Amino acid sequence: MYQRILVPTDGSEPSEQAAEHAIDLAAAFDATVDALFVVEDAVGHWDMAVEKEEEAGERALDAIAVLGERHGVTVNRHLRRGRPAAEIVDAAAEYGTDLIVMGTQGRTGFSRIATAGSTTERVVRLTAVPTLVVGGSGAARE
Repeated sequence: MYQRILVPTDGSEPSEQAAEHAIDLAAAFDATVDALFVVEDAVGHWDMAVEKEEEAGERALDAIAVLGERHGVTVNRHLRRGRPAAEIVDAAAEYGTDLIVMGTQGRTGFSRIATAGSTTERVVRLTAVPTLVVGGSGAARE
């Protein structure tokens, strides 16, 4: 049913929960996971800020790769720059994604305010790829 699963991450707890679901699904369907971190345009062009964001992205992608290794799932790592929702939708099309798995909410504060809404909401509205949204403000983790 699924051959390629895209799991965008920002390193937050909801993203980690989504990654766990993506890896479980990939293991069940013998699928490949594409882990994606997007360095936001809002970071600006300052080398130090971009470098810091890229380092955070590498750590988030490392965590998903390790999780995949533990479950025998191939994880392709992708680091892109741009607007997160647009990059996620574009990546899904480019990678031949069958399913996107995302957390309900990621980082909060200025980055959420600056982008006028949640990245997850935007992706759901913009993509034709089935999207599984994991978690919620009242979701308890078992």
